[in-house]
Amino acid sequence: MNTDDIRQKLKDSPQLKRLLDWFIMNQRDARPRWYVRLLAPLYQHRGQRSKIYRSVRMDTPPYRRFSLGQHSVVESFCCINNAVGDVIIGDYTRIGLHNTIIGPVTIGNHVNLAQGITVTALNHNFSEPDKRINEQGVSTGQVVIGDDVWIGANAVVLPNVSIGCHCVVAAGAVVTKNVPDGCVVAGVPAKIIKRLL
Repeated sequence: MNTDDIRQKLKDSPQLKRLLDWFIMNQRDARPRWYVRLLAPLYQHRGQRSKIYRSVRMDTPPYRRFSLGQHSVVESFCCINNAVGDVIIGDYTRIGLHNTIIGPVTIGNHVNLAQGITVTALNHNFSEPDKRINEQGVSTGQVVIGDDVWIGANAVVLPNVSIGCHCVVAAGAVVTKNVPDGCVVAGVPAKIIKRLL
């Protein structure tokens, strides 16, 4: 039985999925339990000469994919979370200090993320005024960052965004819409200020 078959069985059985989720995730801390984190090297993919610093918070339960390409680095004090979607990071990519990556996110090759960046595919639902926000669940929208991208310090990339290849996102920008290949974007919300191609 392959992993896709196991995932499908869990989707078909909500009770089993809840039990497995309780066994794997600490509900209060919203992170994998300590004994699951001990097994992380067995289910995380880390390419040759890649590095994840010891201070990184790896909220990566085994029922979603985490992959770090060869020669890639996740710097100190980052948080990587794949609890609601896969996190795939390409080759020769640097995730800078204090970044937060919440899946489903795909980051290409030769990407540089500066410090304090948030890349999140997760959003909390809030449309029902009669319910508390934390009772309304979450939604996700895939984030894709292409190859050869530079994202400046303290930028934010929100759900359902695709950033093309050979792009620059200015420091402090909030990216709410897709960015075509070869563009420089800046501002809140981010707008194209220059074309590189």
